[in-house]
Formats: sequence, C-alpha cells, structure tokens
Amino acid sequence: MSPPPNIQVRVTHRFKASAERVFDAWLDPEKARQWLFTTRATPLVRAEIDARVGGLFRLSDLRDGEEVEHTGKYLELDRPRRLVFTFGVPKYSPDYDRVTVDIVPLDSGCEVTLTHEMSPNAEQYRDGAQKEWARLLGNFDALLGGDSRFVPHG
Repeated sequence: MSPPPNIQVRVTHRFKASAERVFDAWLDPEKARQWLFTTRATPLVRAEIDARVGGLFRLSDLRDGEEVEHTGKYLELDRPRRLVFTFGVPKYSPDYDRVTVDIVPLDSGCEVTLTHEMSPNAEQYRDGAQKEWARLLGNFDALLGGDSRFVPHG
C-alpha cells in the first residue's frame, strides 16, 4: 500500500512588478521583514536570508513576547522564474513542508503561482494556509506598489 499523497495548497497572484523585481524582492531580508509571515500583531523581529541553493532563511516574529522562528532551506533558485524551499516552524512542529514559487513574466508584470506541499496529516491546515498565502502575496504586491488581486486554487 502506498502512502497517502501530500496536501497541496496553490495560490496564484498577478503582480504589476516585473518577474525579476518579484524574484529579487522575495530574497531581500529587508523586504521580507515587511511582508513574509507577518501580521499587524506579529511583525518580524529578525530576517536572515542566505539566498543560494543550500542556503538557509530564518525569519522570526514575536508572539506573546516570545520569538517564533520560521525557517527553511533553498532547494532551487532559478532567477527570475522559480524558487523552491523547505518551510517549517520548529516551535510548533518538527516537520518541514515544501514551497514552490513559479514566476511567469507577462506583458505587464508577472504571475506568481505558489504551491505549498504539506504532509498528508495536515488536512486541517489546508484552508488556513491558502488564505494566509493569499494574504501574504497581497501584502507583498502592495509593498512592490501593486494591487491585491489573487486567484486561490483548491
């Protein structure tokens, strides 16, 4: 008997910014500090990004006065078309997910499709992850001077 398939969450967002600008900004610690894994209640207090294949990222927010780290390793960086990385929050789980960001240049801007692969036992997190990635991509777009149109996929 084969194991159950991973849970996939997919969100697509159109940016007015170029594919190169989106790719580069994703890997910029100062820009990441402003949008990646942040909310008004939980701003990032640390953003470290080693933007190379095999490089690690560490982004930390404060929750009830305690630092919570989001971490992962870059598996693939193909400027300006694709980023692939592991993603985990060790405080809450020892598991690491896989996130793929595909960037397609358009005549005006680009389209980003983010696919988050979670373990088969993470079904209860599917809807929340989809909504959160859509919100984060909207914040990223606003940071780059665009709007917040997104198309969630089931």
